[in-house]
Amino acid sequence: MLALKKPFILASGSPRRQHLLRQLGMPFEVRESGVDEQFDSTKTPAENVTMLAEHKAGAVAKTIPNGIILGADTTVVLHGAVLNKPEDAHDARRMLNELSGNTHTVFTGIALIDKPSGKRVAAVEQTEVTFRRLSQEEIREYVEAGSPMDKAGAYGIQDDYGATFVQKIDGCFYNVVGLPVSRFYMLLNDFLKQLD
Repeated sequence: MLALKKPFILASGSPRRQHLLRQLGMPFEVRESGVDEQFDSTKTPAENVTMLAEHKAGAVAKTIPNGIILGADTTVVLHGAVLNKPEDAHDARRMLNELSGNTHTVFTGIALIDKPSGKRVAAVEQTEVTFRRLSQEEIREYVEAGSPMDKAGAYGIQDDYGATFVQKIDGCFYNVVGLPVSRFYMLLNDFLKQLD
């Protein structure tokens, strides 16, 4: 495991990202950034998730004197259309109907900022996910269970039931969960060497 010489802060309230960091055995604290997750229509999805990850880490960096801050942002793109978190149950059903039987791309941007040096680094990961065809009953039951409401694309690949929607995955599984673990680990490892 990486030797952290200062506090590590996750600039996200995502329980999935917290779970993955715990899985890595990393001590960390959570500070939600409060950043409005609005996309810039002039940027690509990869640029947007990277920008938002940097904004989230930057917002938290302003509040602490010492530490390494991780910001992350995930989105789903289907046929060029961005599917962020659903606004309501109707929106979640619409997204799941669109994803049904299709392949979409999951983008996650990650950013690290060191305090007090101000050094920063960012990266983006993408994964292709193919859904099998879903029945209207499956979609209705999944939405009624409440699981899609805080997730980009209105599904969680790590959910007991959401996992059954996925027919094929090409790329990092954990990227779809919300934090590309291998990419993050390597990025942090390189970043720590720069700080020494």
